[in-house]
Amino acid sequence: MNFSIRYLTEYRYDGPVTDNLNALRVTPATTTTQRVDDFGVRVDPQTRLQQHLDYYGTTVIEFGISRPHDHLSIDVRARVATSDPPAPPAGSWAALEEPRYRSGSATEFLLPAPGEPDDLRIDELVGLVRADTPLATVERAAQVVPDRFEYRTGVTYVGSTVEDLLDAGAGVCQDFAHLALVLLRRNGIATRYVSGYLFAAPDGDYEADSAEVETHAWLEALLPAEDGGDPVWVGVDPTNRCLAGETYVKIGHGRHYQDVPPIKGVFRGAAAATLAASVRMSRTDAAGSRA
Repeated sequence: MNFSIRYLTEYRYDGPVTDNLNALRVTPATTTTQRVDDFGVRVDPQTRLQQHLDYYGTTVIEFGISRPHDHLSIDVRARVATSDPPAPPAGSWAALEEPRYRSGSATEFLLPAPGEPDDLRIDELVGLVRADTPLATVERAAQVVPDRFEYRTGVTYVGSTVEDLLDAGAGVCQDFAHLALVLLRRNGIATRYVSGYLFAAPDGDYEADSAEVETHAWLEALLPAEDGGDPVWVGVDPTNRCLAGETYVKIGHGRHYQDVPPIKGVFRGAAAATLAASVRMSRTDAAGSRA
């Protein structure tokens, strides 16, 4: 699929602010199933942008505005081509114990998250998602989490924990991803948190070429190859009960949300800020695909 994406963020301050420093993780990644054809960022007030890769390989764009201002607009535009990944390997539980799997990139994505709760409710879910193969376990986790918890906005926030989800019985994609991370890691499967966009047809209109969406969270689980080759990262979305495919546009990954927030910033001043944000995805190849 070919997508045109616009991510617009606008802050309004009720007084002047200065030294407004921001880090953006909004650049789509280049992977074996995703190609970035065009990308640009415009900031108002204008300022110089600097770019680097973070520890996990996600592109970070940083900028600062030192002079007084009462608004900040960040206009991100991208054109991205995606394709479906190959069928994931089922793997075996024995392969998860082999050095080929447990070394390299898998190591830190097997470790428990800081502050992970010691809760009997999690122990029950860990056993419930266990299946005959690592792939079947990943797929079962994508069913168990939305079966047990309601998707509902306004119950949690970006700083919420897995325990908050357990207590509330509801949350959003970030919460579902964090819980599934815990369940899969406790089953010995290296798993990482992914931030990006998901093209979802508005109101079930599957012929629609454009949709207002939000930034989305899902997972990538490392599955051992059946032929003894290198393990493979496989995308899975516990919010939508499926493996990730060509409708997903990845920005970056980390151990949890705090590693890949879309926008993170601070400013100097006593003013309060009002935020408005929107993401529009358009399928630029939609007409041709229906011909």
